[in-house]
Amino acid sequence: MSKRRQSQKSRPKAKARARVDGSAANGQRARPEMSSPSPKGPAETKVKTRTTGRAGGKSTATAAVALAGSASSGAPPVSAGNRPDFAAIFASPSFRRSLGLLAAGLIGLLLSQAIPHDYGFLELGALFTLSVYDLVLAMLGLALGAAMAETRRDFAAVVGVFLGVLLLMLTLFDPIFGLILASPLGEVLYLIAPTAVISTGAALWLTGRWRQGAVMLAAAVVAFSFALFVGLDDLGVGLIDFAFGTVLSALWLVLAPALMLRHFRGSWLKIPARIVGSWLIVIGVIVLVSLYVPMPLKAPPLPDPSQPDSGAIELQVPGDGSAPTLNGAPLDLDGAAEPQAPATRPDAAPPPAMPAKP
Repeated sequence: MSKRRQSQKSRPKAKARARVDGSAANGQRARPEMSSPSPKGPAETKVKTRTTGRAGGKSTATAAVALAGSASSGAPPVSAGNRPDFAAIFASPSFRRSLGLLAAGLIGLLLSQAIPHDYGFLELGALFTLSVYDLVLAMLGLALGAAMAETRRDFAAVVGVFLGVLLLMLTLFDPIFGLILASPLGEVLYLIAPTAVISTGAALWLTGRWRQGAVMLAAAVVAFSFALFVGLDDLGVGLIDFAFGTVLSALWLVLAPALMLRHFRGSWLKIPARIVGSWLIVIGVIVLVSLYVPMPLKAPPLPDPSQPDSGAIELQVPGDGSAPTLNGAPLDLDGAAEPQAPATRPDAAPPPAMPAKP
């Protein structure tokens, strides 16, 4: 091996290490445009942005352009989704259709209560849904949870779970209710409605995929509880028109507000959703506590010791047709028949004849 090769082999290899400013660790000089910052004009800013975009991709170029624009204007950047464009929302056809669906139900309810008429079973079923106040509030909470769904698929999943459980319970109510009574759940059926309200309120406090799963679970519990109310009613599922009216009204309570509020989804709905969730939790707890409060018994009044026979009531009805007596005092009955004279017996002597006047 020659001396020249030995000398080259014995030298340490210099490794070029790139620095942040563009220079190298092996003693190379940095580039003039990267070593010292200098004031840049608009043309140089565009060149720098393009260079950064080629090195880092389209996302880096977009961020650089946004930062340059905000720096030149002097205003802080506004994140998307915090300020809904109300003018664009009100002008959209989908929002007008959802608002029309909500208004049609409200107008129909007002006309139903204002115009005297004979109620049909379909209308009675729709009004029965609105009479279950705690579950109505839970359905409105489900509407808010569905409106906050991230995708259309998640929105359809919440509505589909609610409608599916409700239809399944009403179609097979008798066998399902028999299984419920045979299970331990049959002893605590009164707890299902408060649980539905509380679970709906708790679901509105969650975020992301956790909220989606909790809202779907709450939709199943609310539908199950409402189906029990419908099935145990006097009309119940025996009349198709009545049951169909209840389903239509419940579906309108969930779908109409959800379609309208979905146009405002995003971070703008988080605070209202948590406020509504807190109300639902409080209402559910109040309903739950009221179930354990003993109801006052309507017992007859105690006898008055100052009255004769300690206030006992004694009613006597004579057999001769005379006026009855209450505690010895005759009762004055308005419109009562005149007492009839007692019938004469056959063996009784005739009354004496009155002497004729002279």
